[in-house]
Amino acid sequence: MTTQLLTSFSKYVSLNVLGMLGLCGYILADTFFVANGIGAEGLAALNLAISISSIINGTGLMLGIGGATRYNLQRSGNHSEEEGNRTFTVTVQLGLLVGLLYFLVGALLAEPLAQLLGADGSILPLTTTYLKTILCFAPGFILNNILIAFIRNDGSPNTAMAGMLTGSIANVILDYIFIFPWGMGMFGAAFATGLAPIISMAVMSPYFIKEKNGFHWQKGTGGLHLWSNICALGISSFVSEVASAVVLIVFNLLLLGLSGNVAVAAYGIIANLSLIAAAIFTGIGQGIQPLVSHYYGRGEVDTSKRLLRWAVVLSFGLAVALYLVILLFGEDIADLFNRDNDELLRSIATNGLLIYFTGFVFAGINILLSSFFSAIEEPKTGFLISILRGLIVVVPLALLLSLLWGINGVWLTFPITEALVFAVGAAKSRRLTDRSSSSEPLYSSPAGR
Repeated sequence: MTTQLLTSFSKYVSLNVLGMLGLCGYILADTFFVANGIGAEGLAALNLAISISSIINGTGLMLGIGGATRYNLQRSGNHSEEEGNRTFTVTVQLGLLVGLLYFLVGALLAEPLAQLLGADGSILPLTTTYLKTILCFAPGFILNNILIAFIRNDGSPNTAMAGMLTGSIANVILDYIFIFPWGMGMFGAAFATGLAPIISMAVMSPYFIKEKNGFHWQKGTGGLHLWSNICALGISSFVSEVASAVVLIVFNLLLLGLSGNVAVAAYGIIANLSLIAAAIFTGIGQGIQPLVSHYYGRGEVDTSKRLLRWAVVLSFGLAVALYLVILLFGEDIADLFNRDNDELLRSIATNGLLIYFTGFVFAGINILLSSFFSAIEEPKTGFLISILRGLIVVVPLALLLSLLWGINGVWLTFPITEALVFAVGAAKSRRLTDRSSSSEPLYSSPAGR
């Protein structure tokens, strides 16, 4: 049993980490090509706009993970196929509805939104262009996240990973073509990013064409209770992404006041690299989610706890390795995004990387715990961890520390926040040790729930 479980753990985690790296690879590609093709102003504009991308991605993750977790628990608890189909249908309907709302915001309100995020002067048109394009592609981003989550929970992580990686690779290639040979500037970067989820869905389409899927479209709509249940199971994923957006916005505004656009550009380097790091830990959390939901739904609580322990050890080891890379190569990494060889940009970014990335020792486990609690139908605990990380602790702490220590105080906000939230998450997770396994499935909601 242990060998088989470890094999499944390794398969799901490795594929999902690779897939998440692929999914967020478009952000790193945008950062690299914008920094080298447009310069520091483009990098600052991208960093102001990227918070909205996090919110769109968070919406897709909330609906995808929430709906797919419910589907997996229903399937493991021996519920009817019709219930699973209903969950899938309602999730897609919600995704398209919210995606349309984002589309309208992009078409009508992109410039006021850019100004609200702090863009002005020469940065305003660049930020507006990126926001308008990304928001108009929001339905594709959200639907892609939903399909990836359902396919993964349907027992096909390979297909989900293939879609994510192909979309990301295509984005890197298109970024280069649109920005350099074709000279499309900021619009080219955003357009390449918007095409990525469409390409991803095209790669995954044979899964449906060959009828390998265990979930299908079903006529009808769900009630308010079903909508709220789907959102509740995925809310921690949404809050985690919105947390990134909130931190980006708050940090950008503080840094603008402390040292102007060069500090925002430096934070653009740090923030986008941190998104890649966070993707690794999110991949671990999403990787164990189908397994945890499956065993928890069957009443095998001890197996779910064992999966959590393995994931925590892996997260800690990767966080330490990640910091060693920053410690040894931080300045070289910063220079990859420093086209103009700006010494001030290099100095701020390198110092920021060294301080900021200490937080991932705790952040990795916090992300993991948030996903785990949602997987065992304890969304309130997952939500608590996410909201502490993204709003309740980080915002007042950033305001306080920036007053005390300036830019270094801004960088210190992240590791101190994550350490405090880790203490809360560790206390909450201790309750699991008091639970005893049951031979009965733990997910036994009535039909139509």
